[in-house]
Amino acid sequence: MAKIPNREDICPVTVVQRLIAGKWKIVILWHLSQKTRRFNELQKLLPEVSRGVLTQQLRDLERDGLVHREVYKEVPPKVEYSLTEIGQSFIPVLDVIATWGKYYINRNTRSSAGPDLARKESAGEGD
Repeated sequence: MAKIPNREDICPVTVVQRLIAGKWKIVILWHLSQKTRRFNELQKLLPEVSRGVLTQQLRDLERDGLVHREVYKEVPPKVEYSLTEIGQSFIPVLDVIATWGKYYINRNTRSSAGPDLARKESAGEGD
């Protein structure tokens, strides 16, 4: 059996990094912070992500307790995703990330020397 570290020995930044590691998890959380979404709705909001990757990232977020998956017994089946209480507690972090992202964009688009984010994202280098 592996030794479980004391709470004092756990780096909180590492915990968060492990929870949101994955190219699309923060973006998924952002969209779910706006409202409950169905799978196809998320897929339309994230056209660059494959169905399989989106499914896996949602499963990871559900396993880690950040996302709730509600299955309705209908034909065809209806599945909705929403943030759990602990997932909702992450919204202020997402807001700060969005604010900083806007600051970064504004600061770096004023000069022609700014980063080419569109190229990085389309080439898969934005990880």
